[in-house]
Amino acid sequence: MNHALILCCTFLFFSCSTQEQKVNAPNTETQLTTSKALQDSIINEHLKNGAWTKGLFSREWQAEIDKGLAKDSTIAYLWQQKAMPLFKQGKYELGMKYINQAVKYNREEWQEYRAFMTCIFAKNYRDAIADFEDCKKRKGNSFVMDHSYNFYIALSKIQLNQYAEAEELLVQEVAEQTEKQGEDWVHYLDLFYLGIAKFEQGKYEGAIEVFDKALKLYPEFSEVIYYKGNCLGRLGDKKASKELTATAKEYGKKGFSVNEDNAIYERYPYQIRWELWE
Repeated sequence: MNHALILCCTFLFFSCSTQEQKVNAPNTETQLTTSKALQDSIINEHLKNGAWTKGLFSREWQAEIDKGLAKDSTIAYLWQQKAMPLFKQGKYELGMKYINQAVKYNREEWQEYRAFMTCIFAKNYRDAIADFEDCKKRKGNSFVMDHSYNFYIALSKIQLNQYAEAEELLVQEVAEQTEKQGEDWVHYLDLFYLGIAKFEQGKYEGAIEVFDKALKLYPEFSEVIYYKGNCLGRLGDKKASKELTATAKEYGKKGFSVNEDNAIYERYPYQIRWELWE
């Protein structure tokens, strides 16, 4: 066989092989569609028509999700739903084990949720800051559970006694909200914690100014009234301090406190247990 014939045969062999590979190659788009459909069917069977028909804190809730995960352990939503009731029961170590799995399989969807749970529930503030900072690199200062990443970072820093850094973040947060929507649309919790950051640094006049803005938005906010009274007392106005403390106690016992959805499960930083006050 001469050289030209060998080259021709070689070309035909590889050409046919390439065409065969194209014919036999899996359609990635079809695979993804099929996989998504299968995962949706598992979610419908074992979550929507399974766990969600059981009690949130029941063994049956967990068992149904486990059945779904046995079929496909890569469904991040199932891991998140397995973790969520455990956090609400105060079982943080176990809940974190499962939410880590959710982040493993869908970081884009669940890392910010893990950061929130780490901050508000598990109270591991350095870990929460690390997660939120990582989320900021990809999404900017986005929102989770009605508040910005910077809000939770500031909250975590307050809990780590890093008051000046928290104040800087919250000043920026309040300024951005004011510029975009106006002063009346600033969230009163941003103002409350900005006031707390100032209060803890001994900036009592500045704290009172911020607390007054929060009270304009939520006049019965018992913690704000209490800490405003505390500031006045430290500035020498004992009479006003005593009066505000009494008012705060009255409103607090009526339930005018931090009213975040998850406050029924977890006490937020600087939230007062009014039921213990005589």
